[in-house]
Amino acid sequence: MQKINQEKIFLEKSISDFQSLEQRIDDGLVLLEMAAEAEDEASFKEVKSECQAIETLYEDLELKSLLREEVDQNSSYLSINSGAGGTEAQDWADMLFRMYRRWAEKQGYKVEVLALSEGEEAGIKSVTLLIEGPYAYGYLKAETGVHRLVRISPFDSNARRHTSFASVYTWPEVDDTIEIEIKDEDLRVDTYRASGAGGQHINRTDSAVRMTHIPSGIVVQCQTQRSQHANRDKAMKMLKAALYEQEIEKRQKELDAIAGNKLANEWGSQIRSYVLHPYQLVKDHRTDFEVGAPDKVLDGDLNGFIQAFLKERAIRPKEQ
Repeated sequence: MQKINQEKIFLEKSISDFQSLEQRIDDGLVLLEMAAEAEDEASFKEVKSECQAIETLYEDLELKSLLREEVDQNSSYLSINSGAGGTEAQDWADMLFRMYRRWAEKQGYKVEVLALSEGEEAGIKSVTLLIEGPYAYGYLKAETGVHRLVRISPFDSNARRHTSFASVYTWPEVDDTIEIEIKDEDLRVDTYRASGAGGQHINRTDSAVRMTHIPSGIVVQCQTQRSQHANRDKAMKMLKAALYEQEIEKRQKELDAIAGNKLANEWGSQIRSYVLHPYQLVKDHRTDFEVGAPDKVLDGDLNGFIQAFLKERAIRPKEQ
């Protein structure tokens, strides 16, 4: 019943959004007709502004129409891990951390930091986030892969150009309606003392939890809750979500092998380059979508890349 009610809410919202778009188009046509009859320049400017708003709403609805998988509507976990390169790579991971937080804020999503490992000098080694909101996973699944940065390093006294890498992985939050069986003998649970901000209780007790699913090798951890019990519950939920995503990926790979068209966004592949020097460009290597304003992208302007990725996936089956 909970799942049906949730689906009902999503469907009602989709219908309402479409009806709103339809109404705004009708109102815009009436306004255009009135402006033409009156030959009023101010009214024409108003029509132009309304057309831009309608276009934005249309693009948003078009994007949502591409999210058809079972868990696309769910919230999403997102992890970032710095690649080899020490401080340089850790700073790049921190830049991606900020980019996704800014993107989530613009979408109206809630961001919770579940685990964070800081770098020795600057940046972060890794971070795991829970990004809560409708369609968060549907959008963020476009971000899984290796992200490459080319820039003049602020940590190099000789001002040389450096290339840094960080990996991003996303998987959907799953609710209780999806059953994932985890046997006790397949699970190893370690506790440790959390690091970083969080108050005296968090820093002075072994409240952080790391879970390892032995058969799959999946490791999750949570350190942000005050009690070990709360961290354990969060970690178990993350592990179930990761195992669910692994099963979905396994099925997809089997389908791709049959179709002879292996997807290019597997874990470990380089999906996007962010070039800050010698020129300014962000390019997605899967879709060839590119933007000549890296600052805007790093400030969370990701929807163009996400839309291009979803459209590419939508048309791929038709080409097989």
